[in-house]
Amino acid sequence: MGLKLEIALQRYTTYKKTVFLFLLLNAVVICYAQKGDTVNNDPLKEFLKINSIEERFNYFFNTNNRYQISSAYTWLDSINKPLIEAEKYKDSVTVFKYKTILAQLYYDVGNYDKGALIAELLYQKEGKLGREVKIQLLKTLDKLYEELQLYDKQLEIRRDLKNAGVAIVLYDVYAELGLYRQAMMEYVIANKTKLETSNDEFYKAKYYNDLGVYLLKDGSIYTALKDIETAKKSIDNYLKDTSISVDRFNEAVFLKGKIESNLGKCKMFQSKFKDALPYLEAGVSASKIHDNGMYSKTTVDLWGNIAECYLEINNLELAKAYLDSIVQQQKVVKSNSVNYNRLRANFYLKDSSPDSASLFFKKYVKLKDSVDYSSRKKQLLSLLVQFDLKNQKETIERQRLNLEKNKAEILEREKAIYLSVSALALCILCVIGLIVAYLKSTKNKRLIENQKRIIENSLIEKDSLLKEIHHRVKNNLQVVSSLLSIQTKNTKSKSAINALEEGKSRVKAMALIHQKLYQNEDLSVIKMQEYIESLSASIQSVYKKNGDKIHIHINAESSELDVDRAIPIGLILNELISNSFKYAFEHGNKGNIYISLIKEEDNRILFEYKDDGMGLPEGFDTEVSGSMGMNLIRRLANQLRSKINIDKNLQGVRFWFYFD
Repeated sequence: MGLKLEIALQRYTTYKKTVFLFLLLNAVVICYAQKGDTVNNDPLKEFLKINSIEERFNYFFNTNNRYQISSAYTWLDSINKPLIEAEKYKDSVTVFKYKTILAQLYYDVGNYDKGALIAELLYQKEGKLGREVKIQLLKTLDKLYEELQLYDKQLEIRRDLKNAGVAIVLYDVYAELGLYRQAMMEYVIANKTKLETSNDEFYKAKYYNDLGVYLLKDGSIYTALKDIETAKKSIDNYLKDTSISVDRFNEAVFLKGKIESNLGKCKMFQSKFKDALPYLEAGVSASKIHDNGMYSKTTVDLWGNIAECYLEINNLELAKAYLDSIVQQQKVVKSNSVNYNRLRANFYLKDSSPDSASLFFKKYVKLKDSVDYSSRKKQLLSLLVQFDLKNQKETIERQRLNLEKNKAEILEREKAIYLSVSALALCILCVIGLIVAYLKSTKNKRLIENQKRIIENSLIEKDSLLKEIHHRVKNNLQVVSSLLSIQTKNTKSKSAINALEEGKSRVKAMALIHQKLYQNEDLSVIKMQEYIESLSASIQSVYKKNGDKIHIHINAESSELDVDRAIPIGLILNELISNSFKYAFEHGNKGNIYISLIKEEDNRILFEYKDDGMGLPEGFDTEVSGSMGMNLIRRLANQLRSKINIDKNLQGVRFWFYFD
């Protein structure tokens, strides 16, 4: 411990010297730049001297240092005047170009919402925009959606750019959407030719490191480790070249730090926490040097990884030091608060401070709930069991071991008694021995009965806790549904409203599962007949305009499923029933929906859904359909280890799935 602190102190001293030299050099550069600025022309003045809007448009987007004298806010004030004048004379071409410039200016000042609003309203007039304005507007929208984290919209914009003939990649947006496999495939396609024809070790290192990151996020740890190790060899070979420039060398050192930090993450996910620490610390050092001594989000996230490693090897002192450092930098860098609260809870749990652990765990759950409701089911239940029932499980296990130990002791004592009785010649001593043995046996039996009663009470308490967990999960999902309803009321976009309503319907389907669980005596299974009836009634109430004439027939009386299979089936039914009401039956027509869930002789379960409506559109292919509903059904079928079967030859449509 002392050696590590001494090394850390030496690194800190070196770091302070480096920062001082950097700040001194930066001050000299700033002074020189300010001196040079006095003789340079202001780009804004040059812009205003131009009379033609076409030339102004090109000058604005082709000038990289346009804010070297006049700020972006000054540009905004100057652009508004000619824009108002163009609107007054209804010069649409001029208005379009000025509004494109205006959207870029709002991006530059950080007002992303307003910039996106202007750009979206302008893009609705796509047919009237010239190619030059359209492409520039799409590029600005791409940057705005990235800052607003609207990656689904950003993906649409990039596809429009690609259709317009602009060379642009999609893999980074796929990665932000969590589609890491798709991102990796796009990345390989985009870079394969250059990789095969290039001998640049720096490029190879970056390529294999990026591949490793995608694989790591996708959960393929061992394959990711192989690619990242290849990247490490390439960057080491590149750094041996003495002819590279200083700037290129610094970039290579930073890339090496990123590669080593990714190696550390691989080791950490393999539970090799001691091996991971040197790589993670190397990544922190490289990140701080690259960020000129500042603490970026990358650095703070790596601190979290290091703290987790120290927690796992029970070095609570260093783990606390890194967690405290994260707190100190949270005002400067918006770090991962969800992960931080999880680490703090684990720290206090290991430090025997259950009250503090509970406080941070509640914060963690609250933040986690607001991030992603789809992953919440898995993580929330596992963490609740881990924190709420961990001590009870340990107690039950100890009691079980003690019970077995006591049974063994009783057997040994009884054996000793019988041996003693057979060896004793005197009846009185035999009687005394039997009495003593009986008294001890009675005492031990009472002890066993007491322990059995304690175990039974613990199991009852666990069942109550599990019911409470399901009840809380149901309540939280209802809160999410209410929030979606509120958002729907505050949303004007019809597509957004439809998306929110669909999301709310899926949340209700999952909430209903947990409601049925805590209402059941048996927490392990769900009676599917009752669940499907409730779910159908809930969906039918949404489409009540023509729902009174649609009859739903359900055959699942003998079906009971666990929650892992019931949730996918509920979500699939939610999509299919909703689609039937929306598309299969015209307004005012009568119709029937048939749902069956039957266990066949080979113990496989047949899940069948059909209606007698209008059927699927001609040429409809589930494998290539891009709708979210069909994609969701395919994924849920995979989760059931099944596949979609569709019969389109009868009236309406029939879906069926076989699963174990």
